Amino acid sequence: MRHMLLAAALLLLAGVLTASAATITILNADGAGEGFNDPTPAAPVGGNSGTTVGQQRLNVFQHAANIWGGLLPSNVNIVVRAQFNAQTCTATQAVLGSAGPTEVYMNFPGNERPSTWYHVALANKLANADQNPGLHDINATFNSALNGDPSCLGGRRWYYGYDGNEGTNIELLPVVLHELGHGLGFSTLVNSAGQEAQGFDDLYETFIRDNTLGQTWPNLSDAQRAASAINNGNVVWNGATVTAHAPLVLGGLPTLYVNSGAGLPPTMALGTAGFGAPLTEAGVTGDVVLANDGAAPASDACSALTNGGAINGKIALIDRGTCTFPEKAAFAQAAGAIAVIIVDNVSSSTPPAMGGSDPSITIPVASVTLANGNQIKSALGGGVNVTLALDPDHLAGADANGRVKLFAPNPYQGGSSISHWDVSALPNLLMEPAINGNLNDDVDLTLAHFTDLGWLDALPTAVAVGPRASTLTSYPNPFNPTTNIHYELATAQRVTLSIFDVGGRLVKTLEAGMKDVGAHNAPWNGVDDNGAAVASGVYYVRLAGSAETLTRKVVLLK
Repeated sequence: MRHMLLAAALLLLAGVLTASAATITILNADGAGEGFNDPTPAAPVGGNSGTTVGQQRLNVFQHAANIWGGLLPSNVNIVVRAQFNAQTCTATQAVLGSAGPTEVYMNFPGNERPSTWYHVALANKLANADQNPGLHDINATFNSALNGDPSCLGGRRWYYGYDGNEGTNIELLPVVLHELGHGLGFSTLVNSAGQEAQGFDDLYETFIRDNTLGQTWPNLSDAQRAASAINNGNVVWNGATVTAHAPLVLGGLPTLYVNSGAGLPPTMALGTAGFGAPLTEAGVTGDVVLANDGAAPASDACSALTNGGAINGKIALIDRGTCTFPEKAAFAQAAGAIAVIIVDNVSSSTPPAMGGSDPSITIPVASVTLANGNQIKSALGGGVNVTLALDPDHLAGADANGRVKLFAPNPYQGGSSISHWDVSALPNLLMEPAINGNLNDDVDLTLAHFTDLGWLDALPTAVAVGPRASTLTSYPNPFNPTTNIHYELATAQRVTLSIFDVGGRLVKTLEAGMKDVGAHNAPWNGVDDNGAAVASGVYYVRLAGSAETLTRKVVLLK
């Protein structure tokens, strides 16, 4: 048996299913008065009963550990050494956490691929023995700087509730689930130069396929792997379980359909934003108008638009740069735009995903490549009309054969490239390189991924029936005056279906009581529990059950 000691890799941003559910223990590595031991008083929030900041943090970690432990079978205790320390954080970017296995092993008893590195927790599970009882299995460090300091993400804080009601703050639970996922096996050991650890394959690597070369990574040279790691849009996960499960999780492909416009192709690929109204299959249709804010560069929409009359009721075309994506969208929305298209400012084969947060933005925001943006600009003189929608015949974040794409940007991003799903996936996935506000406790495709790795022989039936043990959707979204909320339950359970505003305040309780397995529908007509009409804006639908809790965003437009 061979093993290797590792340092944690930097990474940016259910009930028990088997009799041998894993036990995951959090080892508190913080000193007195800091991190998990922070004595600052805190009121219980979102199901977290802790009364100090430190206890709430520890509760979130153990809650995440219990979720993974309930899904993954192992007779060997998994120990996570975790701590909070100040990490890189600016007004616009932050390292939320880092995690990875402490060791990797090969040729251990019970291994399924000889001469291949396994993360230690999976190696222990397959060997049915702790191969190094004196050492913890996963290292994890989280950023203590998210404490309201304006210089760190504009003053955003960690949110310690379990309910997805973080508002403009960052919910800790999905970040912990994400980082534990890396430590449990969702990462490769291949470096940016394409070199394997000590010249041997790692288990994750064996499932990486380059579609351009038509080969998996173990069959490539170092130079070919290095080139593949920046082959944006053409690197996929080749595991059968993930591919079979992807149609149950991923939605339609964001697409710009050209209705009129001289010389334009019939369709263009769209990137999506982590804010604003989500795209739907019905889509948004309108004429395209180039934004003008009156100050060079006039089309970047970084101040109030001077051509609001032309923008009103139209789709605003905006150049990337100078200010943030939400700021651009906010100025366009204030001018009456019904949607926004942001043109990339660097050449790329795929349109950019757009981060940021602004709950006041209620129109769809999408992006196009620099080349496509220039095509649209050239055709504006003769009039351009487009529809921004989801293509139901193609999966967002998968190739033509349904294999899910891995994150392979150019240039290479250390700690993120390849060891995440691609940002083109919709809905956003837990193991994408950035944590989005619509994530909570859903492990989506990650359990299928772990099944490919060998954590499970097959997906449990309760999980395999859909993207989650239960599902929650709302259509139309955005809506006016009524949206139909549809949910499907995998098990009979007591549920409460409620509407909350962005501040976490209860607006309306739609249903409460015992519900059978299967499909259920509940309309919401935009009124609160007192019968008063609510204002336009973003709201959250929360399905809280005895077995699980799901949260989805809806937008009311008046």
